[in-house]
Amino acid sequence: MNETLKRGISGAVYILLLLASILYSTETFFILFGIFMAIAIYEFCNLVQIGKVFPIILGITLYTAITLLSHYNKLTKQWIDEIFNTDIDISFNIHQLDIILLVIALVVSLKAILFLFYDSIQKISNSSKYLYLIGYIILPFIFITKISFGVQDYNPKIIIGLFILVWTNDTFAYIVGKSIGRTKLFERISPKKTVEGFLGGIVFAVLAGYMISRYYIKASPEHSDRSILIWTSIAVIVGIVGTIGDLIESKFKRIAGVKDSGSIMPGHGGILDRLDSVIFVAPIIFLFYQILNYVS
Repeated sequence: MNETLKRGISGAVYILLLLASILYSTETFFILFGIFMAIAIYEFCNLVQIGKVFPIILGITLYTAITLLSHYNKLTKQWIDEIFNTDIDISFNIHQLDIILLVIALVVSLKAILFLFYDSIQKISNSSKYLYLIGYIILPFIFITKISFGVQDYNPKIIIGLFILVWTNDTFAYIVGKSIGRTKLFERISPKKTVEGFLGGIVFAVLAGYMISRYYIKASPEHSDRSILIWTSIAVIVGIVGTIGDLIESKFKRIAGVKDSGSIMPGHGGILDRLDSVIFVAPIIFLFYQILNYVS
């Protein structure tokens, strides 16, 4: 099969599966991203050369437990009350848990950024491998599910909007970089990325953020300006932080001596290759929403 056709078909299947799961129900969204997380863990374990069984079990356990606590707290409370014969208010504990998980994810993200910029680091210690597994892979998938709720109930438009921004940034960074790119962005890690492409991706992502706010989210007139500011701000975050996430995954692959994290998507590589920007930006977007909620 022609490589371009193969890439097009696998990309279309990925997008359709993603959109269908997000739009159909909260449960299908959780299930699909749980599967994505398990595959990403498998691929990451291959990159850093650690055993796969324990990390996958750990990831699925954390993902399932935190999802139940966060989004099905009434049902979870009922189970806890029945099991322990008590009456526990878990709402405040969930907020505390979110803060703890966010701090862990942000600290690991900072460690990953230092790992990216210190080119002399070519070996990863075993403790760091498991730290990255938790803070760079598992927790971001949990935050993706939390982002979809915004500050209230499940809203598929939020997560779809986020993916549109990531796809817009990636696509136009490639197009602009290919067309007029001259200045290398980070040549020793990703030789094809350019400063011009990086800036072009952000500009078009901001434009997409404006369009999402005006024509997809459709905020009420009194909240229109605020919605535009929120979505254009998210676009800038996606453009900057998402690119850093892409570069970090590229360094993991460079150290492992591979081109792709996996081969589950013909022509595109692995799940980690497709979601590297999203998972790195997820904790930052969650933090952004918490700040908005606090200010409101």
